[in-house]
Formats: sequence, structure tokens, C-alpha cells
Amino acid sequence: MSQETERELGLLLRAGYRIVALESFEEDRALRMLERVAAKAERAVQVWSLAGGFDGSGEGAGSFDLGLVHWGEREGPAVLAVLDAHAVLSDPVAIRRLRDALPTLAQRRQTLVLMGPILDLPLELERECAHLSLPLPSAEELRRMFDRVVESTPDGRVEPGALDDCVRAALGLTGTEAARVFRKAWMHAGAVDQKAVAHVVSEKRKALRRTPALSFHDTDAGLESVGGLGELKRWLRERRRAFGEEARQFGLPTPRGLLLLGVQGCGKSLCAKAVAQEWHFPLLRLDLGAAFGDPSKSPEVTVREATAIAESLAPVVLWIDEIEKGFAATSSDPNASRVFGSFLTWLAEKEAPVFVAATANDVTALPPELLRRGRFDELFFVDLPSETERAEILSIHLRARGRDAAQFPIGELADQAARLSGAELEQVVAAGLYTAFAEGRDLSDNDIANAIQETVPLYETYEERIKELRNWARTRARAATLDVKMVDLFGER
Repeated sequence: MSQETERELGLLLRAGYRIVALESFEEDRALRMLERVAAKAERAVQVWSLAGGFDGSGEGAGSFDLGLVHWGEREGPAVLAVLDAHAVLSDPVAIRRLRDALPTLAQRRQTLVLMGPILDLPLELERECAHLSLPLPSAEELRRMFDRVVESTPDGRVEPGALDDCVRAALGLTGTEAARVFRKAWMHAGAVDQKAVAHVVSEKRKALRRTPALSFHDTDAGLESVGGLGELKRWLRERRRAFGEEARQFGLPTPRGLLLLGVQGCGKSLCAKAVAQEWHFPLLRLDLGAAFGDPSKSPEVTVREATAIAESLAPVVLWIDEIEKGFAATSSDPNASRVFGSFLTWLAEKEAPVFVAATANDVTALPPELLRRGRFDELFFVDLPSETERAEILSIHLRARGRDAAQFPIGELADQAARLSGAELEQVVAAGLYTAFAEGRDLSDNDIANAIQETVPLYETYEERIKELRNWARTRARAATLDVKMVDLFGER
């Protein structure tokens, strides 16, 4: 993708664009790309910064307006790279001077390239500026970088296939970070082998902690560990092979994601995580609350960086739990509204195979724009489990704790557990085990039955809200379960 950015930048220069906004977290890499493109266009590159002025000489330092004054004295085709542009674009005098200079820039074949991690352009420049974003290094770029490191160390031992594994492990890092991590892993392991690969993975996890809203998750639980939800499982398994070249040749679009709405504790998050295990994809969790709660970085920068990392790791599952809470302030907070709008645009326009699995408990807090087709492939409603599903869930948790489910009257227990959620059923099994352990014997039917009787279902506390949720979903969402004979709990009382 960075090659596409480089080609696009070259076209913009040759086409005579006077201002280009280039967003990147990697200043050095972006400058190297700009120098290559400018050389092909037969233009010199000059770099200006607030602290160093032009090329570190001090000329034009101190303010963007002063830098533009000095730039106006220079003639001939050239490219001016403005570093940390996001920090200087609030100067109204400089913006006015820049607008006045646009005709001169065109005559001289000069282009200003505004560089920064995220650029919120003044309204006056929106129509004058082309926007580009430099993605994180691809696997091909990292491979070339690592090859150069290997060539510079001819005596180093490289196991077959280990270098490719290191490249895959380093995806999601900037070029500088990847090279640094690879060298450290090689020195730590003494060779490029599986030990070095493991070290790259470990170092990457540490490096990505700079983005508190994004975290890796390891999960061994596949869809077989999810009770019920047969229609949702079928939908997911249909799309398992839709990420490969064969699917593209067949004309299939890459699956975009799904939104799971439903009652708390009924397996939405578990199912979202199980998708990654089922498809053998990395699992990333995006915590929108952490994005808005980090005082050291703007939410927009954090979310933009998180989505860029996800795209660089693609194919990947991006799990967003309780998405409605992350954007709860969009109606009253302009900053939150802007971040939400940017995120919606990314959801609709992303081309990388990032499968977004989002969950929500409160549909009333969901912005209507999020539910529009094109953001997600499907909207599923996850209800309280039916009797058949309750039996399956009890069996799963008994087996997970080393018990033979066939030795228990699962059907009777499932019938007694009406209105319990999946999470509550898991706790029923755990409570029964605690009782049996305390009395120095194995688990019995009565232990589970007593635990069921002692459990107060979430339904009893939030009956009205659950009814509203189910009524909303009847005509707006697809049922996640195949069991059409499910008892209508809300119509009984």
C-alpha cells in the first residue's frame, strides 16, 4: 500500500498540486519517500520545522508565518516539507499568507507537503489540499529491510522459513521499530530461528503498548465452545474462505464485519473472540473508552493509529466490545463526534481484510449511522438461550471442568434454568463445583439444581429493558439462533 501512496504523491506533484497533506507516524520514512518522488519530478526537497527552520539552519524558525516569508524568497521548482504541520496550522496570519502565495507556487512549480501524524486542516485550505496517508510497512517492505540486515551480517545463521516468520511477527510496527526489534531478537537468540521469532512477537507486544486502546488477545476458544447461536455460526463458517484469492476471483467482496446486539451474558463477546480462532486470524481488541481516556494523546490520533496497525496486520479480527459506550458522548462532544465520523468512514471504506466484530448491549445508545448497511455485513440479535441452547451450554461447561455431561440430566436442568443467560449458566456449574468441593465429594445433579434455584437471573432485574431490546430487534436484526420454537419469555407474562 505504501507503493500506492508513493505513486499517488508523484502524480500530485506532476499534476501541479500546490499543497499536499501527508499523514504518517514515521517522519523519516515519509521524508525518504518524498525525496524519491521529488527526484523523479526533478525537484529539490527542503525541510522546514518550527524549531530548526529550513534544513536546520535556523532560517525561518520560530513561526510558520516567518517560514513562509523566507520560502517566498526562493524561486524554482521545489518541494517544501513542513514538519509537525498539525502544530502550526492554527496561525491565521500564516494561513492567509499561504493562500495569497498559491498562484506563485503554481508558477514556480512549488509544492508544500504538510506532514504530521494527523492533520486537521483549516477550512480555508480544505479545497486546496490533497490528502494522503502513509500506511505502516507491508510484509514486502519489511522483508527487504530484514534482508539488508541479514546481508550486513554474513556470518549469522538463518534457519529456513524463520526470516518470513519474523516478517509476519513484525507486522504492525513502524519501519524503525521493526528493524530495531529484529536486530535485538537476532542478538538475543544468536540466530534467526524460532527463538528469534518468539522474541520479535514479545517485543512487538511491548511496542504496541504505546497505543493503549489496542491490545492483542490470545484465545483457544473456537465456535465449538459457544453454546447455541446456530444461525450466527453458520453465517461465520460460510465466510471462512472468503478472504483468499479464490474468493476474489469468484467475485466475492471481502467480509467487512458484524455487529452483535443482545442481552448481556449471552455469548456476544465470546463469539466475537471465537471468530479469530475459527479463522486462524490474529485477534486485536480496540478499547474506545481507553482512546478517549488517554490525556497524552488525542482520541483521533489514537483511533487512527489503531486502525492503521490493524490494517498492517490484516487479515485480522478487530474486536470492539460494547461499542455504544465508546461513542456515548458523540451528541454533546464535538471532538467525540469527529472521531466517530472518522471511524465510520474507515468502516465503510477500508479495503484491507480487517474483520470488525463489534458487540452492543444498549441499542438506544447506538448512533443510527452505525447501523447503516455498508458499515457491517450483518446485524445479529443474541437473545436469552432457548432450552436446547441451555442444555448445550451446560454440557460445554461441564466438559470444560472435566465432567461427563452424559452423567447428568441435562434436559431437566436446562428446563429448570429458564431465563438464565449463558454467563449465568457457567456460574451455576462453578457454584455447584464449589459446593461439592467444600463437602469433599464429586459434583452431583442436586448441586447444579440448587445453584440454579439460588441464581437471580439478569432478566428479573432488567425485564423491561430486555423486552424493549427484543422488540426492537424483531424487524431490525437477524436472529443468531436457528431454534424457531424458542419460548417467548416476554409474551408469557
